[in-house]
Amino acid sequence: MSINYGLDIKMSNHVIKTLTHGWKFRRVVSVDGAKDTKAEEDWQDVSSVPSDIHSELIKNKAIPDPFIDLNELQAAWIADETWVYRTTFPTPQEYYHMRDLAVDLVLEGLDTFATVFFNGRTMLKSDNMFVSHRIDTRDYLAKNGEDNVLEIVFESARQKGLQRVKEHPEHSHIVHQTEVSRGPVRKAQYHWGWDWGPILLTCGPWKPVYLETYVCRIGDIRVDYRIDTTPTVHLSVHAEITGFAVASVEVELLFEENTILSSRDENNWDPRDGLTTWNYASAELELRSDPQLWWPRGYGSPNLYQVRVKTTADDGRVLAEKEQSIGFRKVELVQEADDNGKSFYFRVNGIDIFIGGSCWIPADSFLSQVPDQRYRDWISLLADGNQNMIRVWGGGVYESDAFYTACDELGILVWQDFMFACASYPTYPEFLQSVEREARQNLRRLRHHPSIVIWCGNNEDYQLIERYNLTYDFGDKDPESWLKTNFPARYIYEHLLPQIISSETALPKAIYHPGSPWGNGWTTTLKVEPNIGDIHQWSVWNGEARPWQCLPEMGGRFVSEFGMEAYPHLETIHKFVTDEKERYPGSKTIDSHNKAVSYERRLLAYLGENFRLSYDLEEFAYLTQVLQADTMSCAYKSWRRHWGSKGKRKCGGVLVWQLNDCWPTISWAVVDYYLVKKPAWYAIKRAMSEVAVGVSRKFHDWTARPADALWKRDTGHVDPTKGMREVEFDVWVSSSKLKSMRGGRVVVRFVSVSTGKDIKEKMEKDVDEILGNGCTETLAGCKFDWEAAETEPEPFVIHASLWVDGEQISSDTSWPDPLKYLDFSERGVKVDYTSEGMVKISADKPVKCFVISERQGVKISDNGFDLVPGEKPVQVCIQGSGNNDLSWTCI
Repeated sequence: MSINYGLDIKMSNHVIKTLTHGWKFRRVVSVDGAKDTKAEEDWQDVSSVPSDIHSELIKNKAIPDPFIDLNELQAAWIADETWVYRTTFPTPQEYYHMRDLAVDLVLEGLDTFATVFFNGRTMLKSDNMFVSHRIDTRDYLAKNGEDNVLEIVFESARQKGLQRVKEHPEHSHIVHQTEVSRGPVRKAQYHWGWDWGPILLTCGPWKPVYLETYVCRIGDIRVDYRIDTTPTVHLSVHAEITGFAVASVEVELLFEENTILSSRDENNWDPRDGLTTWNYASAELELRSDPQLWWPRGYGSPNLYQVRVKTTADDGRVLAEKEQSIGFRKVELVQEADDNGKSFYFRVNGIDIFIGGSCWIPADSFLSQVPDQRYRDWISLLADGNQNMIRVWGGGVYESDAFYTACDELGILVWQDFMFACASYPTYPEFLQSVEREARQNLRRLRHHPSIVIWCGNNEDYQLIERYNLTYDFGDKDPESWLKTNFPARYIYEHLLPQIISSETALPKAIYHPGSPWGNGWTTTLKVEPNIGDIHQWSVWNGEARPWQCLPEMGGRFVSEFGMEAYPHLETIHKFVTDEKERYPGSKTIDSHNKAVSYERRLLAYLGENFRLSYDLEEFAYLTQVLQADTMSCAYKSWRRHWGSKGKRKCGGVLVWQLNDCWPTISWAVVDYYLVKKPAWYAIKRAMSEVAVGVSRKFHDWTARPADALWKRDTGHVDPTKGMREVEFDVWVSSSKLKSMRGGRVVVRFVSVSTGKDIKEKMEKDVDEILGNGCTETLAGCKFDWEAAETEPEPFVIHASLWVDGEQISSDTSWPDPLKYLDFSERGVKVDYTSEGMVKISADKPVKCFVISERQGVKISDNGFDLVPGEKPVQVCIQGSGNNDLSWTCI
């Protein structure tokens, strides 16, 4: 049965009463060691449940919005307090009139250390944000028409975490990204702050609370299936049923609202047995007639079926009914030995899939305030950008049902981390019991989503082994021995979680990966080359902070993290910086909204290496966006090139860190908190087009010190002389079409940066076959011949285009580095408004990264693109903004 929160749902003695309104909250003050009892008027109104304490304090004007200016600092005290929520409600009338009626209180999520009191009696103690609770209330309900009083006391997660650290001195409690208290607490780890998010340790009933009365209830539905070569889908349906009496159970399989298959089991459970829970597992179905498989975006339709389970009484009344969506697909993680080590890529329904996607952090610091539609908007934005995977990062939460439903319906693959990140977690018995309950509950909730193709044990926890020289012997396969080392969490990732997955996902068996990154227990090149497993490529930005132009040679078998910071658009900056005096790069307010360690050094170094710097806020923000977009373009097109061909999959995919933000900030996100896209989002979209031509020139690191002349800057590639370095370039075509294309042509132009004229006759190359689902090397190692040029040596762009049947279907541009040495004056940009919402843009000379200023509510079809004279003008559709509002920037 679907639950529409905020409404009462009734079906034949089955009623769900959502406890959304009528709550109050207050801070609990300790007086001489005893809790005080405040007067009734000291309670404040709760807007609605789900709720969190920060949101209620904001709405009651007790604190300013922590997302604005420096207000985060004024909310720090909240984390160390104890808070209580209270509501009252009548006992369901049905309870007084029916002998066989269950009344359950359901608390879908309590954040985090919560004690539940029902009519003054302790009903529940919870210490895990990621688990739900269902409690039989029949012994607690008020009698004689009195109201029931429900109170939930939330103790400080920070203080409880510190207490647990003291209680378990046997463990090292190593954590990165904030303080040690988060390690032993099963709460969203990013609430302690991260290098992109604020420290906002909130609490409250963050998921729905409701009262459910029933004579029969259908709980977990498990659908095991296998697809044979016919193809036929063989299904087994298991349902957990709780009730007093059931005469029959009916199972139906529906597609597009039509019943395809059904099974009915006529049995009787004696009501004298009282309230009983049993597992119904007798429905065996075979889908023989052309089963519609679920496909990832770009490879077919994400077809979904519904499994409906219905129970009836002996008089034919429907007692309970529940539907669950499901999609049928085969997924493999292909890890096979090859010339490059061991592959790491996904195969869905027999088709190799190159992954181009993003990492996902929670959508907000205050998750109780995120509506379902916002999740849909985020996933739609991902899909619109030609991306096909989202990685749910392990420092957040197991996401909302709305998130995964959107992924199912839009064909987006999900890499799902378990909620462990950047720490050495303890393994004392109570902790392991909590983790097991958490894992089982969330696997049961999420296992039917066809979009989830891999479960991963943690984010970057194995990196602590290398950094702190912890004990890890890959050859030791005894889980009990792992518990005795100084890295006992291996027991969780390589024993406990795999066991739970095995028992909770029989067919098809879920794919499991111990950690991200992970390759035979190691995560960096300190121990092994990046030729096995997935990697987080942070030698750009972090670590060595190498030039982003080096990324093509820095890939791995699967790049599950990499990134580059950028400011959001100006309108977003103005939203969180309200003081005009603070609106400059490096202001105290802007610095407080960039949580990255040493970001000033890193960001300014990259900007200084590549651009002529400006400290005007709008121009500075724009330059960071160009930097990020160039990084994304280089990475996605180069690593997609390494997809190669069947049997030669050097790189299986790339996921940018990160898609989104949890507050208005400056970060690695390619889309800001308000869903306003940065130019990098468009760069990924172009690189991940169904068919995309790519061009790159050999990179000469001008910041390096040449061995032959220690004093000389290596700028010959951009400041050419007769003794200049040769310009060497490659052109290739990537295609995700499953069939090869016949008859294409690649055209390469060489256009002067200073004049806009071709400095040499264009090159043309006929391509007999553009390889399907792979990369076609078109021009490799081409050396530019200045002897054939029509001008003296000068900087030029290389523009490559792909033509099929007389139509240009893709183009790409390579610029000389660094851009700061080039003269971009007098570009001759023309912006013509052809019709309402349509803009045509061209230039007399090459233009780098033409960016239209974006803001919330405005949708732009393309942005952050280059302009090359002699090519067709770029046409852009702008929705939600009048043409007069258009402003743009370019180098």
